[in-house]
Amino acid sequence: MKWQSAFKFLFLLVVLVSAVVAAGCISAGNASTRGSGTKEETLTIFHAGSLSVPLGQLEKDFSTYAEKNLGYRVSFDDEASGSVMAVRKVTDLHKNADIVATADYTLIPQMLVPNYTDFYVLFATNEIVIAFTNESKYANEINSTNWYEILAKPGVTFGFSNPNDDPCGYRSAMVMKLADLYYGKPIFETLVEENTNIHANGTHIYVPKDIQFRTGKVVMRPKETDLVGLVESGSLDYFFIYKSVAEQHHLRYIELPDKINLRDFKLAGYYSQVQITLGSTGKVITAKPIVYGVTVLKNAPHRGLALEFLKYWLSSQGRNVFQKNYQDFLNPPIAFGNVPPELKGEVKVGSG
Repeated sequence: MKWQSAFKFLFLLVVLVSAVVAAGCISAGNASTRGSGTKEETLTIFHAGSLSVPLGQLEKDFSTYAEKNLGYRVSFDDEASGSVMAVRKVTDLHKNADIVATADYTLIPQMLVPNYTDFYVLFATNEIVIAFTNESKYANEINSTNWYEILAKPGVTFGFSNPNDDPCGYRSAMVMKLADLYYGKPIFETLVEENTNIHANGTHIYVPKDIQFRTGKVVMRPKETDLVGLVESGSLDYFFIYKSVAEQHHLRYIELPDKINLRDFKLAGYYSQVQITLGSTGKVITAKPIVYGVTVLKNAPHRGLALEFLKYWLSSQGRNVFQKNYQDFLNPPIAFGNVPPELKGEVKVGSG
């Protein structure tokens, strides 16, 4: 009968449409899986600008490792910034990330624990230097004993990153205040207070939320690596920067005395004479040896894979990458808090 034929046709049409839709759903659901069965994922990392070069190499190496050993083809969405800003992207802007890595490890326990993470790892060190090029004014005269006199000369410009956004910035200010103590001269007043509204009361530095400039001598940018191009182009004579970054960009630099450069762990008590209050957060930070920190966030979109990457980061392979890029690595790294089991073979678990 005609109605039976029509019913059969309609039934077959429904079945075919359903099959096509189902096939489409399967295809869409497996869009991140390659024909070989390898899964594709992207890890998001908020990190200090000074980590950009070693992280780029580390990510490339891990991608190869993960495809061979973990069944993942991994790509990375990196957001480099000042470390304070990297943390505030999570706490203030509520942006999603897998990993946060800072140039000052203390930002993690102060601002991310316990709401956003419950562990962190100390993994690398550094020191503050003054970098420049052959084109910088008085480039052939500056040294570790007269640097503050050169920076104060008329026509000479120098820079450091914004202390409100970046540890290299507040560490640069601390270095100049420590120089007061070391040389017995008003170096901070001459270089900082006369040129900006950043000021000090004794050994305590105060950074306004809105930094203003009284002269054109001091140049400031959100993160330390933003100043590299200005010096390379000759627009800026000198800047305070991490030694690893100066080395990575093949810049000339002078090393500062250990009582100033924030490198020496034996001088932690001496450094602690200087403190700084940041207008951006209201936090009081005490000068201390430079140590980097990293964590995987509790709500990391790809937490398991992020932990695998961090394990690789903290391993001998990761250490070699950092050392090849002129950055000293703690051996072993030191972890605090609720340390994931995946990482315990690569770290020393600290207390407190």
